[in-house]
Amino acid sequence: MSFVTKVLWGLSWACALPSLSAQTIQAVTEDAPPYTYVQHGRVVGPVTEVVEQSLQRAGFKDYRVNLYPWARAYDLALKQPHALIFLIARTPAREALFHWTGEIMKIEYHLYRWRGRAVEVPHLDAARAYRIGVMRDDVRQQYLQSKGFTKLVVSAQPLDNFRKLVNGQVDLVPLTAGEVQPLCEEAAVDCSQLERVFTLQEASTGLYMAYSLSTPSEVVERTRQAFEQLKADGTVKRLLDKIP
Repeated sequence: MSFVTKVLWGLSWACALPSLSAQTIQAVTEDAPPYTYVQHGRVVGPVTEVVEQSLQRAGFKDYRVNLYPWARAYDLALKQPHALIFLIARTPAREALFHWTGEIMKIEYHLYRWRGRAVEVPHLDAARAYRIGVMRDDVRQQYLQSKGFTKLVVSAQPLDNFRKLVNGQVDLVPLTAGEVQPLCEEAAVDCSQLERVFTLQEASTGLYMAYSLSTPSEVVERTRQAFEQLKADGTVKRLLDKIP
């Protein structure tokens, strides 16, 4: 993009700002430490900072960030204009459902068991014999369902799902490596009792922020451009480096 084009683009943003900012942007996600969580009554975390700085760089001052159970956040992002959901996995089934605004990070999902339990998963098919705890409408539930898994135990909250593993109500849970320590701390258990037994390679994907389809294209494009600027100047990496 030439300098003149950039200037004209910036002026068009400025001219559009009053009308586009008339409606509050609702940024929604789930409680997912260490990426997003509540502290002193505010939604915080490295990924939350990425989203907020993207909106601020785009010139949007009227926005709110809220945590919901994932199924509620997902439903809201499907139906409401000016709804921005994060961190959401980009899958073929979801491709046409949202305006994909920026890949924040890549993620790998692993199946974990509680140490000492007779749960062996040398390959994916072997996991079919076990009860697997998943989050409602989460990409991990959708992936396992697409593979014909039937012994899925659905929860609304990550901590509830994790406690079912600790209590023996399920045999396996799919988690990212970054989710393990915060969940152990919340559940007040020893993380050394958790064992990784299999990696869900096909389910591992990029996690994005994405707007509802009814969101004006100008809002989507401004946010996308702002996010790309933050990636280019190293801000996104600096913020994500805070993740333990």
